[in-house]
Amino acid sequence: MATTPSPEVHHRPAAPTPLPLPRTPSPRSAPALRWGVLGPGGIASTFVRALRSATSQQVVAVGSRSAARAEAFADRYAIPAAYGSYAELVADDRVDVVYIATPHSEHAEHALMAIEAGRHVLVEKAFTRNAREAEQVAAAARVRGRFAMEAMWTRFLPHMDVVRQCVEQGLLGEIHVVTADHGQRMAPDPAGRLFSPHLAGGALLDLGIYPLSFASMVMGAFTSVQATGSQTSTGVDAQACVVVANASGTQGLLHTTLRARTPTTAAVSGSAARLEIEGDFYAPAAVRLLDPAGRLIGGYQPDTREHGYAYEAAEVARCVSEGRLESALMPLRETVDLMKTLDTLRAQLRVRFPGE
Repeated sequence: MATTPSPEVHHRPAAPTPLPLPRTPSPRSAPALRWGVLGPGGIASTFVRALRSATSQQVVAVGSRSAARAEAFADRYAIPAAYGSYAELVADDRVDVVYIATPHSEHAEHALMAIEAGRHVLVEKAFTRNAREAEQVAAAARVRGRFAMEAMWTRFLPHMDVVRQCVEQGLLGEIHVVTADHGQRMAPDPAGRLFSPHLAGGALLDLGIYPLSFASMVMGAFTSVQATGSQTSTGVDAQACVVVANASGTQGLLHTTLRARTPTTAAVSGSAARLEIEGDFYAPAAVRLLDPAGRLIGGYQPDTREHGYAYEAAEVARCVSEGRLESALMPLRETVDLMKTLDTLRAQLRVRFPGE
């Protein structure tokens, strides 16, 4: 007896569901510390504006090698004290923590100076020129009982906590590939910081640290690293394609360049799903979770793209107030390991800084 085929049933795809909500506290809820700014440049301006707009932190002093420059910065941001030397800044007992915003070449010296003076430190990324200097700073902070952290602001943004939770909860299945890139078109300037070997310039330490740190956050420790790239006419790295892997075989495909503006996106691809972060992935950004067919499963949209630096300052304030000497989100061991990775990559590209 012939049977009548069942009518074909068409199922509508499920509506996208929200991803896990970020667990990131409001920066304004962190206890207030008194900050000193060491090196009043452009990145310091961004940092101070974020603290003023989105936190309860107090910026009480600024120090520069130029008294006039320090005073101009203090006037611009209504900072009570301005010093014409870094030594005077770190000696000010009103300062709880020093934000170090000088070139990479000076980070270790200035961090050690501040720690020796009894200050906690937040040191701009990349933490130092190399792993040897990073280990010196980490050791000094431990001996003196002072908090120290790399200012990898991306780690503390709400959308990165969404990424962490997706990985922790296994929403991606087994992770196989991490991709990330950061390229900016920088006008060649032999005297500029990014092109100067004496100031530890180059794409890797300034831009490439973002993809590398992102891959480290997702993958854990790297067991192999390999780079191909090119140099500027001044002898620093102009761009690099980097492949990293971890003990389980997950690969990271990373890229950085000073020569072109790239998409600055990131993705984590697993057996069950793919997580995509729109450009600029290292700033507050939207996150999407896609199934293997590319269909949207869920997403996260940040509330704001402003004041991202406030989150790292709030992390410092909470850690210091709780008596912690490191942040679990950006521990010193991982910072040192990342500097070792950068050392290896620079060696592969035959880039050395003076004095190394």
